[in-house]
Amino acid sequence: MAQPYNTLMFLSLDKLQVHYPGRSAAAVDRVSLQLQPGEIGVLIGPSGCGKTTLLRAIAGLEPVSGGEIRLAQQVISSLNTQVPPEARRMGMVFQDYALFPHLNVQDNIGFGLRHLSKFEKKQRIEEVLEWVALSAHARHFPHELSGGQQQRVALARALAPRPQLLLLDEPFSNLDIELRERLALEVRAILKAAQITALFVTHDQMEAFAVGNVIGVMSEGRLHQWADAYTLYHRPETRFVAEFIGHGVFTSATLSQGEHSMMVKTALGDLTDMSECPLPDAYPDGRCDVLLRADDIVHDDDAPVKAQIVRKLFRGSEFLYSLRLASGELLMTHVPSHHDHQIGEWIGIKIQMDHVVTFPVACPAPSN
Repeated sequence: MAQPYNTLMFLSLDKLQVHYPGRSAAAVDRVSLQLQPGEIGVLIGPSGCGKTTLLRAIAGLEPVSGGEIRLAQQVISSLNTQVPPEARRMGMVFQDYALFPHLNVQDNIGFGLRHLSKFEKKQRIEEVLEWVALSAHARHFPHELSGGQQQRVALARALAPRPQLLLLDEPFSNLDIELRERLALEVRAILKAAQITALFVTHDQMEAFAVGNVIGVMSEGRLHQWADAYTLYHRPETRFVAEFIGHGVFTSATLSQGEHSMMVKTALGDLTDMSECPLPDAYPDGRCDVLLRADDIVHDDDAPVKAQIVRKLFRGSEFLYSLRLASGELLMTHVPSHHDHQIGEWIGIKIQMDHVVTFPVACPAPSN
């Protein structure tokens, strides 16, 4: 859900729309979001959800068809205003790095610093090289660097002209998973040290969690929620966010009013003292779907509820088990890896929740 428009924010999008010719649906559909100075925002969502189009609109590479974009309280995009990309003082980092192969590292970084004196240019290059820990590679050429080093050169080149805002479009997608996670943390530290406001696009949730102060989940051009990672995980505002972020499933439940608090009846047992639950009359007959995260389900051999393991994924310190109840309902749970049960085995489970998130009962998908 979009937050109220606030002109004091560093970057503000108000009901932004982008349409492509020949398409009826908007590529970006009335998106509102805000970034404070020094914050790192992340846009995440499935392919084709509009996150890169949104980034390009902020950069001035796509005209807007409604709403407006403000940067440092100045309107830079609207139906009547389109500040040219080169006048927006933004840096961009792409997934293909876009380094000049015939220039060494320091010359790649200094390419956009022609307005500085020779001394000032040398100082600035040395400063950003130190930020990205590549001072020893100043005279190396891109083909002599690893993928992670090339990405840090691209970041340094974008930071060198002192941009107002840094935009990063899936910058780690060409790197292997281990390097991606490490580099994401490095980039966050660099941006924080440089006190740069940034907006980052990725399809990887772990990257988003590692980098972002605030994260936006997009689907079909709409921004479903703009919040920190904890809130997205524990307080999803839409069913799409609940399904897209983290591991979780929905189970049927009934809400009822207890003597002192709400009660939630589920196939795994009753939850009591649920003070944060909506009232039963929020749903017809109190029937709803409750979101169950993998960490809401606890393995307990003595529990009366049993579930069959249908899939297991080893993750070092734990297994992620996919389970099926006798009723056919599917669940997931994290279990310490010394509890090495076999596929097909029945184990005891119980529900243990701190956050109860409810949604209307889903309509069954139409049959063909």
